[in-house]
This record gives sequence, C-alpha cells and structure tokens, in this order.
Amino acid sequence: MRARAARSTFDPYESELGDVLGLMRLLWSVDHALQETSKRMASDLGITGPQRLVIRIVGHYPGISAGEVARILCVHPSTLTGVLRRLIKRGLLARAKHHADRRRAVLHLSDKGRRVNNVRVGTVEASVRRAVGRVSPLELAAGRRLLRTLQRELLRP
Repeated sequence: MRARAARSTFDPYESELGDVLGLMRLLWSVDHALQETSKRMASDLGITGPQRLVIRIVGHYPGISAGEVARILCVHPSTLTGVLRRLIKRGLLARAKHHADRRRAVLHLSDKGRRVNNVRVGTVEASVRRAVGRVSPLELAAGRRLLRTLQRELLRP
C-alpha cells in the first residue's frame, strides 16, 4: 500500500499545504529518497551516492584537485576529506602529484574506480536521468532556476 501511494500522481496535501509548505515537504521527501537510495547503493554496489558522485566528477575531470571537486559539489573542502580518504583507502581513487606543480595533489580513478564509474543502473544518477527524460527542457530549466534560487536563499547570512 505504501509503495502504491508513493507512485500515485494525486497528492491531497499538495494543494492543502500551499506553495511553501508543500515545496518544503517535497524537498524533505527527495532528501529522504536520496538517503534511502544511497543506502541501497552501499549495499548493492559497495558505494554511497555521495561517493559515486565524487567518482563521476573525477572520472569526468581526470587530474582534478580535491579543492576543485569541493567547488563543483558546492561543499567545504573539509566536508569532502572523509569521502576522499575512504575512496582512496578502498582503491577507487588514486592521489598523485600534479605534473607541473609537485606541491599540488590531483585525483585520478584507479582501474577499480573506472569500473564503478561505468555502472549505469541502480544509482541515484540513473533515477535522475530517468526523471530528466520525463520533463521538457523548459520544465527542467524552471526546476533548476527554482533550486538555484532556493540554494542562494538558504546560504544567505
């Protein structure tokens, strides 16, 4: 019954709660779904959603620094330290010296990391890909605008 209700397109609370509370409820629901999917990924694939995102970023930008990964993910570098440490310890990422500046460390995928990077099913990314495919480019652009605006508001001092 719960799974069926979650898939239903009719949501009686959507109109009753109004724009602000309804959107907050939806955001919390998305956050919860991300956490649950991340736990399932850890069990099924051996990697969490945030770890997978880091691997995808490093795979997209080989030789990227940890600071650059943090900027792309919009997190403080200290937030990323534990994730990177675990990925390196598990042999998914390799840290190396930058070829031109030996003081700077850069990240690359290991062979094992490349295999994880190539996984295309059972991930948060696969769900996002399917969802993006179900909306128009205009709807996607509007959603991005709303989320960016919300992000800026949440980060306001």
